[in-house]
Amino acid sequence: MAIESHIAQLEKRHREIDARLDEILAHPSADDVEIAELKRQKLVIKDKINSLRKATVIH
Repeated sequence: MAIESHIAQLEKRHREIDARLDEILAHPSADDVEIAELKRQKLVIKDKINSLRKATVIH
């Protein structure tokens, strides 16, 4: 169950970053560096989630 809870935490963090991105993009003076960093973080989290899901399927 530990892996499932870790996946859930990562999914929650992914949604939080997505919400933050939406907030930033709603403003015309959005910081491109912050946007790029948040997108990078989302991608890293998505990769971790996919890796964990694959690991649970294999075992």
